Amino acid sequence: MKLVNLRNEEIIAEHVNPAYQFFKRLRGLMFTADLEEGVGLHIKPCRSIHTFFMNYDIDVLYLNESNVVVAVDESFEPGKFGKVYADANSVIELPSGTISQTETKVGDQVSLER
Repeated sequence: MKLVNLRNEEIIAEHVNPAYQFFKRLRGLMFTADLEEGVGLHIKPCRSIHTFFMNYDIDVLYLNESNVVVAVDESFEPGKFGKVYADANSVIELPSGTISQTETKVGDQVSLER
């Protein structure tokens, strides 16, 4: 899937992998060596993340049911618990620097296109 910011028409990620089943959500990006530029992981349902067993920073978009960004975490470090966002329905984990590079912010609506 491709992730696009509908406000500025920026492509946030060319390849977003789904993590919709329990074990895919549980594993997430744990034990991966890195996250390549242009790649992301969409975890649904999800209201919070952790970065235990990861070796690199990530950017995180928290989305509501309408795919509106309700919160962001930039350069979220390994070994941390994230905040719980009650209005989040899913998260997208991205390479560190993606949020600022694409000028994505809270209130933007994004589209996941197949």
